Amino acid sequence: MPSPDHPSDTQEAPPPTTAWVFHSFPRMLSFGFGSGLIRPAPGTWGTLLAWLLWALAISRLPDFYIGAALLGSFALGCWACHRVGKEMGRPDHGGMVWDEIVAFWLVLWLTPDTFGAQLLAFVVFRLFDIVKPPPIHFFDSHFKNGFGVMWDDIVAAAYSLLLIAILVRLEVFL
Repeated sequence: MPSPDHPSDTQEAPPPTTAWVFHSFPRMLSFGFGSGLIRPAPGTWGTLLAWLLWALAISRLPDFYIGAALLGSFALGCWACHRVGKEMGRPDHGGMVWDEIVAFWLVLWLTPDTFGAQLLAFVVFRLFDIVKPPPIHFFDSHFKNGFGVMWDDIVAAAYSLLLIAILVRLEVFL
């Protein structure tokens, strides 16, 4: 018989609660330490948390360690989001925001280190993540596992970085 913690394939889990999220590390990570519970727009709240964590800690690391942290966070996210998605009966629940967090760290790492550039990067990343132009939509709808949850946001980050690179080349960021 299905329980709230383990729904059957046909029964969706009830909306997650703070207690449920903080009951296990994979849930806590997937839900961005609770930021994915904030409504409306949990992805935006997760991206704001990413920016805060970036400013407080990650940006202070040497580039090699940032790269390693991104790769490790991506791999950890694939595992955690897959596990939590299966547990919830929804492979990519809207409250799972670790994908936005890791992808936005990538954007911030390669964006000019000014508030204006980072604010624009935030807006551009959220736009690509929400609109999901091809092939983002393809990955989002066809890869229903932890990798798929994480990957479509990495592609949104790539779109964001391409646009930011064009703006840097056009000397918008002086």
